Amino acid sequence: MAQPEIVTLGCRLNTVESEAMRKAAMEAGHSDLVIVNTCAVTAEAVRQARQTIRRLARENPARRIIVTGCAAQTEPETFAGMAEVSQIIGNDVKLKPETWKESVRAAGDFGLGETERVIVNDIMSVRETASHLIDGLEGRTRAFVQVQNGCDHRCTFCIIPYGRGNSRSVPMGEVVAQIERLVDAGYPEIVLTGVDLTSYGPDLPGQPKLGTLVASILRNVPKLARLRLSSLDCIEADPVLMEMLKGERRLLPHMHLSLQAGDDLTLKRMKRRHGRADAIRFCAELREARPDYAFGADLIAGFPTETEEMFGNTLRLVEECGLAFLHVFPYSPRKGTPAARMPQVAGPIIKERAARLRKAGELALLRHLARHAGRTARILVERENVARLDDFTPIRLASPASPGTLRTAKVTGIAGSMLTGEIFA
Repeated sequence: MAQPEIVTLGCRLNTVESEAMRKAAMEAGHSDLVIVNTCAVTAEAVRQARQTIRRLARENPARRIIVTGCAAQTEPETFAGMAEVSQIIGNDVKLKPETWKESVRAAGDFGLGETERVIVNDIMSVRETASHLIDGLEGRTRAFVQVQNGCDHRCTFCIIPYGRGNSRSVPMGEVVAQIERLVDAGYPEIVLTGVDLTSYGPDLPGQPKLGTLVASILRNVPKLARLRLSSLDCIEADPVLMEMLKGERRLLPHMHLSLQAGDDLTLKRMKRRHGRADAIRFCAELREARPDYAFGADLIAGFPTETEEMFGNTLRLVEECGLAFLHVFPYSPRKGTPAARMPQVAGPIIKERAARLRKAGELALLRHLARHAGRTARILVERENVARLDDFTPIRLASPASPGTLRTAKVTGIAGSMLTGEIFA
């Protein structure tokens, strides 16, 4: 049976939601669709979405293109002005089966009015988290489980709250039940995802924290071999979560941190909730308990008013936190955010600083890879010759192994941004 094509741009949460949309579209009989799940994190992300849509229209002239995701939510007019787009679906309705059954146009259904073509509502009025439960991600060895959506914070550079709405959480019982289904389906590793994961719980009865959820999952799903967390805000890690991160071996030693900068004044102007010392202390505390921890981070180069000295503080943070995996974003102003009205750094300077930060990231990754030389490590095989260590480091295998299996490998060397290794017999 023909399936709708899903093109996912942006974060891991979009990956989860794309699978739910694929299922809903198929059940509604929409095998002829191309669904573009967009990202709005930067102006460049929106530009790439438009470029992707035009390419898909050239490659699939007979298929209808549906645009959804954060960019569709925050600026639907951008996509409504594209002749290639059949419909625009907002974030609050994209996961509802009835949207695909009742609102998405059927093949041959022409002449839609603008209210039918653009289905985008006020995301700030949404209070519930969509109760979509997926049974796994096709072709993947780990499954992503959305436990939280939206964000109550208002960082001055960020448009995402206006694409995702306010923070809301999935009840713990639903999360545990979904993970049980995925483990029974054969997934050895689960990743908890959310827009602002550490804000989990205050909208639920009893106001549980993320640590309470993690402890409940590990206690109630004993067959779960591996649990991983996606991006965290280090200052909001609660005491129970810290205890789990330090001592629970099924909780994997890899953390991606939403740091954004390493200079206190920049962080203040970003309206972040942590300081430079908080980030360094967080990494040191976890690494003291578990020396095998690997940290990744989001960092922005060229934030408004950033001086060379302020940028230097961010550059030094890479080494002081012992970061291994960097996501570097050259700052670009997003219309409607306070940072867009601040004094801007010149474009060439932003580009040059981003390049220096990426170079620091490359060197940090090499240092991280070198630490694994000659070691043995537990791995999860993703593809026949590619696996990942517990700390998410990729490794190319000398001989093929079955995807989805947990094995032990000897690290034999480094090839580019990956390790190389051999599986023990």
